[in-house]
Amino acid sequence: MAEKKSIKVTVVGKELMIKGYETEEYMVRVASYINNMRDNYEKIGDFHHTSNDNKYRMLMLNLADDFFKEKQHAEELDSNLKDKINELDEMKHELVNKEVMLDNLRKELEQAQKDNREQEKQLFELQTTMKSMQKELDRYEEAAASGPNGSGDHGKVIDMKGKTRH
Repeated sequence: MAEKKSIKVTVVGKELMIKGYETEEYMVRVASYINNMRDNYEKIGDFHHTSNDNKYRMLMLNLADDFFKEKQHAEELDSNLKDKINELDEMKHELVNKEVMLDNLRKELEQAQKDNREQEKQLFELQTTMKSMQKELDRYEEAAASGPNGSGDHGKVIDMKGKTRH
C-alpha cells in the first residue's frame, strides 16, 4: 500500500495541511482547481455582496456540477468504449468467418485443380489412344485397299454373319 503523504496548500486564502495517498502534484492541482473556481467567482460583481456561507454553497454546487458533468462524460466514454468493443468483437467474428470461407474456397480450388489435372491426363490418354486407333485404322484401310491379292476390291463388305455383300 502506498504511504500517506502530507502537504500544505492554500485553499480559498487559508493554509491547510492535506493528507492523502495521491501524489503531491495531484493534491496541489486539486487545491488550485478550487482556488481558480473561487477566483472566477470573485470576478463576478454580485459575488462580493454574497455572504461567505452562500459563497461556499455556490462553490460546492459548482464543484458538484463539474463532478456530475465529468461523471456523465466518463459514462458516455465508457458506453462508447463498450460499443466499440462490441463492434470489434463483431468484426473479429466476421473476420474468422471470412477466413473459414477463404480456406474452404482454397480447398475447393485445390480440388478443382486436381480434378482438372486428372481430366487433362485422361484427355491425353484418350488422345493417345485415339491416335493409336487412327494409325491402326489407317493400316487396316491400307490392307483392305490392297486386298488379299492387292486388287483393292472395295466393293465387298462382310457383315456380322460372315457373308459377303456387294
